[in-house]
Amino acid sequence: MAEKIKVKTPIVEIDGDEMTRIMWQMVKDKLLIPYLDMETDYYDLGLKKRDETDDQITIDSAHAIMKYKVGVKCATITPNAARVEEYGLKKQWPSPNGTIRGILDGTVFRAPILAQNMKPSVRNWKKPIHIGRHAYGDVYKNQEIKVTKPGVAELVFTPADGSEPIRKVIQEFKDPGIIQGIHNLDPSIKSFAIACFTYALDQKIDLWFSTKDTISKTYDAEFRQIFEDEYEANWKDKFEEAGIEYFFTLIDDAVARVMKSEGGMLWACKNYDGDVMSDMLASAYGSLAMMTSVLVSPHGYFEYEAAHGTVQKHYYKHLAGEKTSTNSMALIFAWTGCLKKRAELDETPDVDEFAQKIEDAAIETVESGILTGDLMRVIDPDPKNKQVYTEDFIDHIQHNLEKKL
Repeated sequence: MAEKIKVKTPIVEIDGDEMTRIMWQMVKDKLLIPYLDMETDYYDLGLKKRDETDDQITIDSAHAIMKYKVGVKCATITPNAARVEEYGLKKQWPSPNGTIRGILDGTVFRAPILAQNMKPSVRNWKKPIHIGRHAYGDVYKNQEIKVTKPGVAELVFTPADGSEPIRKVIQEFKDPGIIQGIHNLDPSIKSFAIACFTYALDQKIDLWFSTKDTISKTYDAEFRQIFEDEYEANWKDKFEEAGIEYFFTLIDDAVARVMKSEGGMLWACKNYDGDVMSDMLASAYGSLAMMTSVLVSPHGYFEYEAAHGTVQKHYYKHLAGEKTSTNSMALIFAWTGCLKKRAELDETPDVDEFAQKIEDAAIETVESGILTGDLMRVIDPDPKNKQVYTEDFIDHIQHNLEKKL
């Protein structure tokens, strides 16, 4: 075998849970370790290990990404009450993704992996639609009250300097109801804006940003103003030079425009909008298992992961000794995305070229009709299509990769 390709700087490797953890090791064993001289700074974020360390290992993994700049993460469980009982946990630990996002001050960008034999549900989409989700605040960091009796709900801000509180009546309740309070922070919104402009310029694609500032004249309007100020101050000339544009529109208009477009842009959304729209795009393009995800920090940190979860049902089948047909494409592209960014920072084009060969081999496998169960349901019908088991799918990708080396 030829000499292994040297990855100059360690990569932060963050392991995960259930079926994705099983595939993670397969991908490493078959597509990476045989070809790369690569050191990883390894963190096991499996649920039991997080419980053992009181979630300190999650915090440590985020700081490791700050040290090395680039990390790659497997899917992890965010435990609910049922998981606490199943795993015998001390408590419902928070989302590892949320913890890491908070520490890195990052924004999540997702884009579909395209194959010629997997047509989007929206027939005019020819290019990937990238989506950027602001990963702070809104409903995900809210406070809620269930109202059971008549009374007055108020929004109150009490200044720390002792000056007069600001009070606004939300609703005078005569009947039972509900109240929700949300917030955001200007520095977080600005970081989101910087990450979006950085990503769009890096990918050489137009940036769309959408809110509903005609209705939310303070909250959503603040997002729009911060984006506009950041663009005018630091990005306008760069975008014009690159031949791309920044475009603001209302969220409902953005949805309508996206459906009529051919794709090929970055669509930046607030937290909840991005949560919903990213899953819509994943489904419309084919599958969450064909969706890349990268956390980009304005401070220069990058964390690559699959957009999907831990594939719990397949894991239980695996534990029972049954064969599964689980799609590893998004996990593979998490590793290749990470390797490409590492190559860019290290100035090692051979690492970038190798990562591209893995991606090409993976797409060729799908386009040749070698498919996992989820893909069989969304790929164009063809007599040559063949459903294969999880490991066999990766074996076929390795075979195609070997032909390129």
